[in-house]
Amino acid sequence: MNSRRDFLKNLALASAGIALAPSLESFAAAKKDWFDISLAEWSLHKTLFKGDLNNLDFPVVAAKKYGIYGVEYVNQFFKDKANDNNYLTELNMRAKDNGVRNVLIMIDGEGNLGDEDETKRKQAVQNHYKWISAANFLGCHAIRVNAAGKGTPDEVSKRVVESLTTLSDIGKKAGISIIVENHGGISSHGDWLAKTLKAVGSKYCGSLPDLGNFYEYDRYQGVTDLMPYAHGVSAKTHDFDANGNETQIDYERMLKIVKKAKFKGYVGIEYEGSKLSEEEGIFATKKLLERLRPLI
Repeated sequence: MNSRRDFLKNLALASAGIALAPSLESFAAAKKDWFDISLAEWSLHKTLFKGDLNNLDFPVVAAKKYGIYGVEYVNQFFKDKANDNNYLTELNMRAKDNGVRNVLIMIDGEGNLGDEDETKRKQAVQNHYKWISAANFLGCHAIRVNAAGKGTPDEVSKRVVESLTTLSDIGKKAGISIIVENHGGISSHGDWLAKTLKAVGSKYCGSLPDLGNFYEYDRYQGVTDLMPYAHGVSAKTHDFDANGNETQIDYERMLKIVKKAKFKGYVGIEYEGSKLSEEEGIFATKKLLERLRPLI
């Protein structure tokens, strides 16, 4: 524990340097931009699963290959390392050495926070504690969690509120926000998730609106519902037309909704398409965001 506290003290001293872009030009650009661009690790999930990239090298690749200086990790790519201080220290150093900010960790596979089985639900909550600690160690601002469970919408909401309240209390002590993504099922109903987050009523509990994860619910209404609670935005993309526009999502309309909510923070690239390679999809998404950002 002492080594972790000492490391965090040192990290705090260096945080100003980490936050800076690696050049005066990019720093000047960052000052006038109303959102920063980060890279969600899931954009490279095929490469990671194939073993052609490992989690430790992710921040290096984000900076050197894509020119992106904010990263969003996915826990399944280092799922046994949450309590490994040596590993996390190395990951931190690789990010710092490349001028990269560790933004958040996306958490999957740790149980349902709305589980109808009380024992399983409480275990799921406890399973997230180590990731709050890891996020704190890495200097992230949040962990992304899921609001899943079986039952009626009201039943699931009640259980999720209880789980999120507990996690938000722990997160507050660590300086880590607990943010929920619209990630399928009832959570992809913007009104339901917004109501659930309002019931938690903590500034350490919010949303991570994914622009693409709406199905039977209108995506533009969903983002509108979730933006008052947003601690980040996930820029989901699948395919692009000849003009570089996403074919399923009106990004100009979406970003206007985001800006109207007075959002300032990271918009994370999450390419999930199949027509372009992961590399091409990331660059196409980045180009789209950079083109629209000064126009809105």
